[in-house]
Amino acid sequence: MEVGILSSAAANKAPAETCVVCEKTKSVGIHLYTSFLCEECEHDIINTGTDNPMYHYYLKQLKKVNVPEICS
Repeated sequence: MEVGILSSAAANKAPAETCVVCEKTKSVGIHLYTSFLCEECEHDIINTGTDNPMYHYYLKQLKKVNVPEICS
């Protein structure tokens, strides 16, 4: 699976969504199941060590991510 980077023109046309971590409305980011994670928070999470106090904040916020049930 290949992931491309949106051009700034395409990013401006993307609908704004609320980030599950910072709770701000942004248009660039990724989707985790049914939740949206903005690019800035994604970067911060990746670069935060487990000894950083912000680590626990990110864990708390990421617990809000809803995992859809599989109906079969």
